Amino acid sequence: MRRSLLLLALLLAAAPAHASGDAEFDSTHFYLTVLNLLILIGVLVYVGRKPIQSFFEDRRLQIREDLDTAAKLRADAEARYTEWQRRLVDLDAELDQLRARARERAESERDRILAEAAAGAERIRQDARAAIAQETRRAQALLRDEASSLAIDLAQGVLDREVTDADRARLIDEFIARIEQPNATGGNGKGSSGMGAE
Repeated sequence: MRRSLLLLALLLAAAPAHASGDAEFDSTHFYLTVLNLLILIGVLVYVGRKPIQSFFEDRRLQIREDLDTAAKLRADAEARYTEWQRRLVDLDAELDQLRARARERAESERDRILAEAAAGAERIRQDARAAIAQETRRAQALLRDEASSLAIDLAQGVLDREVTDADRARLIDEFIARIEQPNATGGNGKGSSGMGAE
């Protein structure tokens, strides 16, 4: 509004200067033209003021939103950059921990395998001892059977060679006498006790 008043004052000030230089100047026509111009400017300012203000206000808000968005994006990017820097620093420590855990697992697995192998070897030793003991007992039993068979065969051979028919008859008589002797004493005792009772 101030600009339009300033423009009007300039035009009005220039009109007398222009009129003094030209004899045929029509001041009425000039003032009507200036008035038309002023009315046109007034109408344009009145009609266009709100859309122009709205446009510039929207543009200002859009620029502010864009600046805020850019600031947020920059802050996010800086936060991500800081996070990745921290992760890179922590990555070495994490890798060291993973290596240490893998080493511990490998050592415990090795110890477990060695323990299982030792237990398996001990079981094999015990099974071998048991098998050896069983085979030893079986061999001893076989040897005893063999020895007793040999002893019987040897004794029979010795008896066949050394004992005569007279010795055999005497042995048979002695055997029979031993068998009869307890029967005979038992029968005599009964008889004598029976006689005393009568």
